Amino acid sequence: MCLILVALGAHERYPFVLAANRDEFHHRATAAAGHWSDEPSVFGGRDLEKGGSWLALAQRGALAAVTNYRDPTRKLAAPRSRGLLVSSFVRDTERAEDFVARALTHGDLYDGFSLLAADASGVWYGSNRGGAAQRLGPGLHGLSNHLLDTPWPKVRRAKAALRTALQLDGSELADALFALLADDTPAPDAELPSTGVNLDWERQLSPIFIRMGGYGTRASTVVLIDRHGEARFLERNFDALGGTPTDRSATLSLEAPIALTA
Repeated sequence: MCLILVALGAHERYPFVLAANRDEFHHRATAAAGHWSDEPSVFGGRDLEKGGSWLALAQRGALAAVTNYRDPTRKLAAPRSRGLLVSSFVRDTERAEDFVARALTHGDLYDGFSLLAADASGVWYGSNRGGAAQRLGPGLHGLSNHLLDTPWPKVRRAKAALRTALQLDGSELADALFALLADDTPAPDAELPSTGVNLDWERQLSPIFIRMGGYGTRASTVVLIDRHGEARFLERNFDALGGTPTDRSATLSLEAPIALTA
């Protein structure tokens, strides 16, 4: 993932709201969201190259998502796939709090990542580029290719649109979230971060929705979990040619709620 928005306790019907974009090379083999054949209780996309995932939800009441931390000066020769963090968490029974802490102790095996994991122990965040595991409190949170709530232009713009969308409900809420994820407005040069790539790349990577020929936003995902543990997982997939997107969806009755407060 390259953008994750989470709203905790900010919507009357859905105390957990997530909206996210996955940015990736279009040639990378991928399976769109579905129930995993080797773990049917899990719903999410699959990276067919390394076997991991960028965002997945398990019926036990566990969700995980990961973004890359953009720093081209710090690359490992043979890193472990960051997507395995997601697939490992949703396939196992380890508490989110413990899983994120353990992932950080082995952080040197991966290129830069930021990880979100959520279950009955709360919604937890950690990055191998700074800080200890932390529990997210109620409110709006945004994550791109840096640390949590780093105020990159796309994060600020997306959180503002999320705040507006949360005034809606049902299909209108989902439609508004997909609309904000489709925003391809570039940031002004004066607001661009400096992440080690050239200025042209910074410009092209600055929108919420990215189009760069062979690289760009391949999937937009919305997850809505209500107060009864009913979870709606909605995914919209895009190809390199800009054709009609394809949609996947599922409703899961979670066995345990995702905790929002201590």
